Amino acid sequence: MSAKQILTTLMMALAFVATGSMAQAADMPDQVSIDTMVKLFDSVEFDHAMHTDLGEDCSVCHHHTTGTGTADKRCVRCHADSEEYVPVGCSSCHVADPFSAENIQQKELDLYQFHIDKPGLKAAYHWNCIGCHEEMDGPTDCQDCHARTPEGDAFYHIDATGSSTSGH
Repeated sequence: MSAKQILTTLMMALAFVATGSMAQAADMPDQVSIDTMVKLFDSVEFDHAMHTDLGEDCSVCHHHTTGTGTADKRCVRCHADSEEYVPVGCSSCHVADPFSAENIQQKELDLYQFHIDKPGLKAAYHWNCIGCHEEMDGPTDCQDCHARTPEGDAFYHIDATGSSTSGH
């Protein structure tokens, strides 16, 4: 058995022990539909129940929103003792269009400039998902999770075979 397989098995065993009571929570969804880019991609049907079984604890993805504290060392500097925050959905804090005029103006109004480096929704998903998938040998290619719509193919100039039509 490789070191990675041993680590994966150990993490799964710890996850079952650590998250057993959380996994039983009645309000935790088994599936989450991530559909912020449905014009270009089909929605991603995220298997929340499976990821809960594999995960270390809820704060790895949900920061300090689930009552488990924050695991992110960038956040813990200020949020080490933060109380549970009620909304747990990523879009409650991470905006879909971080470069819109409205969001840029909102950051300028922040007197203390906290969270000006907070990633947008797409980056937040990808930083969490891809990093973990790389560590755990999960899928990492775009098409593994995102089936492109015909509008997405047109936007990215992809023909039916998946080849770029722009000559690049």
